[in-house]
Amino acid sequence: MNNSSPAPKIKLQDVHKSFGKKHVLNGVNLEVAQGESLVVIGGSGTGKSVLLKSILGLIQADTGSIQIDGQETRKLSGSLREAHMKKFGMLFQGGALFDSLLVWENISFRVMREHNLTKSQARDLAVEKLKQVGLAADVADQFPAELSGGMQKRVALARAIAANPEIIFFDEPTTGLDPIMADVINDLIIQCSKELNLTTMTITHDMASASKIANRIAMIYEGKIIWEGRAQEIYHSKNPYVDQFVHGRAHGPITDGK
Repeated sequence: MNNSSPAPKIKLQDVHKSFGKKHVLNGVNLEVAQGESLVVIGGSGTGKSVLLKSILGLIQADTGSIQIDGQETRKLSGSLREAHMKKFGMLFQGGALFDSLLVWENISFRVMREHNLTKSQARDLAVEKLKQVGLAADVADQFPAELSGGMQKRVALARAIAANPEIIFFDEPTTGLDPIMADVINDLIIQCSKELNLTTMTITHDMASASKIANRIAMIYEGKIIWEGRAQEIYHSKNPYVDQFVHGRAHGPITDGK
């Protein structure tokens, strides 16, 4: 009888990253299971973005282990790194759409390069992905500047899922949106994640968003994960740092918003 469980989709062990004398990641240990939605919370400058970029390989961690599907990825190069990157999609803070490209060109930009699609095939793919995020086909032929902030965010989500990734990272997905549109985006993230069986990792300050989309929440402080648990446990963590952050209190062990 085989009792072995599958390897975590993402596994970090004692990951460190410094920039000169500034230590940003100070021994991060974290696991994300296949199909799980993990949200990482923490103040500005605590290492959230560096953590994501280190997993992607956009920043090279100094020491430690970063495994995807049980494979060490920290020093991948060449074709192995290209194959590794195909597993990921990304929704950037602010959307980061190309202003000079039409919506369908934004969505299919990566897929056209990887699969040599014709323009007609690429536009059809973009329309299909727009439908998945609740937008009409005619949006495909507009420029990002013609869209509202909420629509731009949906287009960015359509682009993130266009290449059928296994893992999507969300960088502050509800920043700049009103509460109603933020909730729409949260619902779309949950819907797309379930339909596509995605593993997702989100960094956010928005506790309403974190509580809704997460299976599990982890808090990073001074470059370490200081608490992790199920989403419904976050408001009863009994950790003074977590308690101060989630309730937005000015006074507590965290100072200067760090």
